Amino acid sequence: MSQELSPSGIYHSKLQSILSGWKSDSVKATFSCSNKELVDYYCLYSEVMLSSQKEKALVTGASSGIGREIARVLGSQGCDLVITARRKAELESLAKELTDRHSIEVKVVVSDLSEQVGVENLIRDTGEIDILVNNAGFGFNGEHLSLNQEGQLNMIDLNIRALTHLARHYGAEMKKQGSGKILNVASIAGYQPGPKMAVYCATKAYVLSYTRALHSELKKSGVSVTALCPGFVETGFQEVAGMDLGALELSGAVPAEKVAKTAVKAMRKGRREVIPGLLNKPIPYANRLIPISLNLAVVKRLMS
Repeated sequence: MSQELSPSGIYHSKLQSILSGWKSDSVKATFSCSNKELVDYYCLYSEVMLSSQKEKALVTGASSGIGREIARVLGSQGCDLVITARRKAELESLAKELTDRHSIEVKVVVSDLSEQVGVENLIRDTGEIDILVNNAGFGFNGEHLSLNQEGQLNMIDLNIRALTHLARHYGAEMKKQGSGKILNVASIAGYQPGPKMAVYCATKAYVLSYTRALHSELKKSGVSVTALCPGFVETGFQEVAGMDLGALELSGAVPAEKVAKTAVKAMRKGRREVIPGLLNKPIPYANRLIPISLNLAVVKRLMS
């Protein structure tokens, strides 16, 4: 093909005319195009346009729960994905589901992000992205001094260090290109201290504060940063944390699928933070009105 058959300028308008009268002999005569050339025009234009518009997203903690559902939402929107977690079988199952359903590219990276080398390998294997979803995290329920120290330090490494490393790295890349979106998964627990989940609540308070600050710093850069602050969610988190939800907690629990849709919608709007579930939304405001001693007593009772 000659230079004039580029997918821009006059070629764009020419292609539109051709496609609108695909079977018209007059169109073929006007542009002196054979059927094969028409197909070549269309394929070239489609390839260029799709490649220039398609997004690529990295989702951590994608093997279950909120992370898996966010990957499903982004996949349904046509995003190519890099999904990561420690469980290979679950990731591969999700990748097959999404590629079969949406005809997108899904790359599986098995990695333990509580280790520095795991984060570095993920960055190396992922390449450039348009969307970062920092979802990987876990918590423990119990008295701080009674819980395993190594496990709690690993929680800090995953919930804080890995999240910060990825947001810093990809945030800088996004700022250079003038566009991008970061979704950090915090928690409703980030709005108050949490006896019986002291370290977990502290890590989520960090994520919330960090996200708010980063949102402000990048506000005019074309990069948005959003904190997702779910309450009790119907996932496997409670099992890992050693929690049994009572009737009160279950009444406010939101399905992970709904949380994911709410999160992605807020992220695309560039919101600073979002709290899924009507019963959860008043909690941050209520915490400002009641004495901290009462706040601590209520949370301690709920966690017992």
